[in-house]
Amino acid sequence: MSFVPPPGSRIPSGPAKILYFHWGIAVLLAAVAGVGFLMLFSVAGGSLEPWSQRQMMRFGAGFTLMLVIAMVHIRFWRSMAIPAYLGSLALLVAVEFIGHVGMGAQRWINLGFFQLQPSEVMKIALVMVLARYYDWLDPEKVSRPLWVIPPIILTLLPMGLVLMQPDLGTALLLGIGAAVVMFLAGVSLWYFGTAALGACAVVFTVMTSQGTEWQLLKDYQFRRISTFLDPSSDPLGAGYHITQSTIAMGSGGLTGRGFMQGTQSRLNFLPEKHTDFIFTTLSEEFGFVGSVSLLGLYTLLIALGTLSALTNRDRFGSLLTGGITATFFLYFAINMAMVMGLAPVVGVPLPLVSYGGSAMLVLMGAFGLLQSAHVHKPR
Repeated sequence: MSFVPPPGSRIPSGPAKILYFHWGIAVLLAAVAGVGFLMLFSVAGGSLEPWSQRQMMRFGAGFTLMLVIAMVHIRFWRSMAIPAYLGSLALLVAVEFIGHVGMGAQRWINLGFFQLQPSEVMKIALVMVLARYYDWLDPEKVSRPLWVIPPIILTLLPMGLVLMQPDLGTALLLGIGAAVVMFLAGVSLWYFGTAALGACAVVFTVMTSQGTEWQLLKDYQFRRISTFLDPSSDPLGAGYHITQSTIAMGSGGLTGRGFMQGTQSRLNFLPEKHTDFIFTTLSEEFGFVGSVSLLGLYTLLIALGTLSALTNRDRFGSLLTGGITATFFLYFAINMAMVMGLAPVVGVPLPLVSYGGSAMLVLMGAFGLLQSAHVHKPR
């Protein structure tokens, strides 16, 4: 289904495009990133180096990238969906041969000036290609079994490659993100019910494989699961991260200990304090009030993204916006659940707050696509 503007619709061109830019989303993104700069400054002991200043530079580059992508017509990004997916798939394959190993996993490609994590790019490329598929597909065929198979294959291929790295958290994000796009496209709920039963069977098979010759997960991944179920079973070993995290969050109370006064982070009890567990530092220093304030910013972003998806009359733009919004939600929902002990520790960063290059640039590029769909939607 190609995009054809309805008679009388107004599509902005030239400098006029900037008037249709969703500045509310841009301001909220800057506010969330500002929280990240502040917390990275804190965990570095009151220094812009080594994290905060670099994060500012990356956000500046990401914001510029968002503006550039937003000004390009959504029809171009529709045409680039398949090449983006195939390119991301090729990068995931390349990781297996030339990938950089870090923290026990092979997930990055060293570009010299930048460590690229292809799985981050695939999160958005997968949403793009599925939105393109359902934009092309006749709505009457959406729930027919023959036409449900292609998006399943498109999803399982990158999930399999990501699991080989191994990166269970990102693989789950890919699967859930794809499921959201399929749901928004109108795929019957019966398929999701069947998938849920299949997921339960997979979990049962994985758990029973522990200690056998055909063990399906790495030992450290099983330790993460057992730690999630009972963190106190190994408080100085596998349960150390979540134990220190909950101590820090609990000590923050209502208003927190104060900026740069968090003992858990400043005394280095808190692991990965600048990446996966940065929300814990925020909770310790600014308490319940600070945590809810950040959650409020995220909620406003989700609300504006959802509203943009619902009001977009272009099917590709609507599905793309909905998929990107859902992916962004999954980022912070899983991270917050993880550091509070409500989900296993799977290494998902807090979007725009955790220190990192690939995740920051990919997310800003994704919001550029959302802005493109907003700027160029039929009016």
